Amino acid sequence: MCGICGFAGPLAGAGAQSLDAAVAPMADTMVHRGPDASGTWTDDSAGVALGHRRLSIIDLSEAGSQPMVSGCGRYVLAYNGEIYNADELRAELEAQGRSFRGHSDTEVLLEACAQWGVEAAASRSIGMFAFAVWDREARRLWLVRDRLGIKPLYWAQFGNLFLFGSELKALRAHPGWTPKLDRGAVAAFMRHGYIPAPHTIYQGVQKLEPGTCLSFEGGKVITSAFWSLAHAVEHARINPVTASPGEALDEAERLLADAVTRRMVADVPLGAFLSGGIDSSTVTALMQAHSERPIRTFSIGFEESAYDESAHAAAVAKHLGTDHTELRVTPAEAREVIPKLPEIYDEPFGDSSQIPTTLLSQLTRKHVTVALSGDGGDEVFAGYPRYLLARPFAQLNKHMPAPLRRAFGAMLKTASPAQWDTLLSVLPDRIRPAKPGARAHKLAHLLQASEPEAYRLLVSHWDEPKELVPCAEEALGAAWSGDLPQRCGDGVLLTQAIDLLTYLPDDILTKVDRASMAASLEVRVPILDHRLVEWAMGLPLSMRLRDGKGKWLLRQLAYRHVPEHLLDRPKMGFGVPVGSWLRGPLREWAEDLLSEHALEEDGLLNVTLIRTIWSAHLAGEADWHGPLWNVLQLQAWRRAAEI
Repeated sequence: MCGICGFAGPLAGAGAQSLDAAVAPMADTMVHRGPDASGTWTDDSAGVALGHRRLSIIDLSEAGSQPMVSGCGRYVLAYNGEIYNADELRAELEAQGRSFRGHSDTEVLLEACAQWGVEAAASRSIGMFAFAVWDREARRLWLVRDRLGIKPLYWAQFGNLFLFGSELKALRAHPGWTPKLDRGAVAAFMRHGYIPAPHTIYQGVQKLEPGTCLSFEGGKVITSAFWSLAHAVEHARINPVTASPGEALDEAERLLADAVTRRMVADVPLGAFLSGGIDSSTVTALMQAHSERPIRTFSIGFEESAYDESAHAAAVAKHLGTDHTELRVTPAEAREVIPKLPEIYDEPFGDSSQIPTTLLSQLTRKHVTVALSGDGGDEVFAGYPRYLLARPFAQLNKHMPAPLRRAFGAMLKTASPAQWDTLLSVLPDRIRPAKPGARAHKLAHLLQASEPEAYRLLVSHWDEPKELVPCAEEALGAAWSGDLPQRCGDGVLLTQAIDLLTYLPDDILTKVDRASMAASLEVRVPILDHRLVEWAMGLPLSMRLRDGKGKWLLRQLAYRHVPEHLLDRPKMGFGVPVGSWLRGPLREWAEDLLSEHALEEDGLLNVTLIRTIWSAHLAGEADWHGPLWNVLQLQAWRRAAEI
């Protein structure tokens, strides 16, 4: 795993020394992504420079160093990731006359680009990757990002200057960096807790979307998809899995076992994250089944019992016979991570599970260099509670005329949230929902929305971000353009597809990548092998949702290896008690960031609204920790970035 960066543009003819002097500091901002080695490569005639920081995983010799020049001399590669079918591709390339100096997957990818072209090489690769290729003959720069967005890649064009990098801090290190804050991205962040691709917090700076190739030539940027989730979902819907439950279970195990074993190849120590839940337990069980010795597993525990899964992880580890390591984290140790978050994430990021993920990565890196995780299980096999709501909502949309839904929604809005709270206060505690007024208005919005819009409302931290960020035009993600609803069919599959396009790459995978790479740890995610994803999208609804629970098929696979009683428990997530911390040990920190002086500095945010909910949270009148955490992370990032 590595960090890549580079540029093309105005320094043509300035000399190799000038190019190197500009790209080397960009690469050095990402030393955490690649502490083992660094390298640069320049083409003075074109004004192109590539930078690389290396975390050595496969072929630790100099033969794996980057940037790497192809055997024919035409192509130069800077690459971050792992190609898991490199051995098969190497054999095919050798049969076609390509020769190799070492045994790294980097060289395989590079020679594949030289032999078949960049887009074909990407489409034939199984893995996680983000890479840049300079074609010296065509004078064309290529950027490519893997299908599910496991590895990050950013780019920007300022006039005739083109910049790219694994992290935004690499772009900021270039002297030509000139962007401004994007108010629309701020509004989107307040809704989701992340900034949806292709947008970033900066105007004119973009995330390369998953499954995309970008070419820069003659000052022009052209993008194309070498893989499309929308097409994959539509193909799966038209060609569904017709196997019996038993046959489907066998196929799921075959596909996932192959994905796991491919990701166990490394020339450095390897282990697994283990929470004791369905996803991580299944991955760990398959790892152990294909290992001749106990694999290393890692988990963290907390003093707050509501957030502590360590006992469950330990029980699963004992059953599987792994070599298990557990870190007990005090609240003070967890809170020490918070000041580091703006530097780790480079732009505002509001998923508070970033804290335990960072701690787990730091623990794991003390023992191994590579870890497998169970991320992606909920999105691929329909595990989130919102999937249980998606089907009835789709049926409601189908059978209740839109005017009637809108009228019912308008009726619910005739009373304010506070009035609903008062009206429903007469109900017994055991049947009265939390924040009934807010829920009534959420339902009203849902009834008046289309399915994609309903998803946004369902996952929103703020239903109306424009109230919080005045005069902002909210930046929309990739899922809210195109014909995704028509391609997906049923409401559950549509909700999964939106998650796979947005929440998974922009929240879950961003969180894991930044937290792990900050500790120089490579994390691999076998459930997101694209072959498994494509197959799972075709599962009938009964193999996704059953008996009021999600990811039915993955559960059955887990039960083959781990007793059901060790796994069946309410879903906890992976969090920390931010709400109570904000009323206690984090109050002074938060008050500083949420003071009227700090908020009024440039008129970006609605000061009155934020101060009102902050007061309500402190008084215990309502739990606003989720929306407030977004505001706090924005404010902390702005202070650190001086913007």
